[in-house]
Amino acid sequence: MIDHKESDICQQDISINETVVNKPWYYNLKYLLTGIIFGIIFVKAEVISWFRIQEMFRLQSFHMYGIIGSAVLVGMISVWLIKKMNVKTIHGEPITLSAKKFNKGQIYGGLIFGFGWAITGACPGPLFAQIGTGALAVSITLLSAVAGTWVYGYLRDKLPH
Repeated sequence: MIDHKESDICQQDISINETVVNKPWYYNLKYLLTGIIFGIIFVKAEVISWFRIQEMFRLQSFHMYGIIGSAVLVGMISVWLIKKMNVKTIHGEPITLSAKKFNKGQIYGGLIFGFGWAITGACPGPLFAQIGTGALAVSITLLSAVAGTWVYGYLRDKLPH
């Protein structure tokens, strides 16, 4: 049973939450533009190159390790700044970062992800940029990623967590 105060809070959360608000179709164009720019950067930096990815897994080049390491460093600094400066969302809500509990399923998932990345030369982020450059064979990798996500969702309760 929800009392009046809790009901008002829930209603307020729904009105603030941007994902519930119906927006016109062109409202999402900013996300499309951001994705296109991000894809161009991936292509120019050779992040989507299967050759560069294979070089990384064969320990033949520092290129991808430098990019990934830079991203991790930027992420660490960003999280530190968010915590240090008590940054709020655009709606004025506090950003809370909860502690994550380690479990052995993360090891298994990471290994499966890494093997798939090494075999296909693609991780989920650059798949669309690879397809956009004309590497249509990557569509099979995309379909495999979607199928793997579905299988995980289906078996989630039976997997070690």
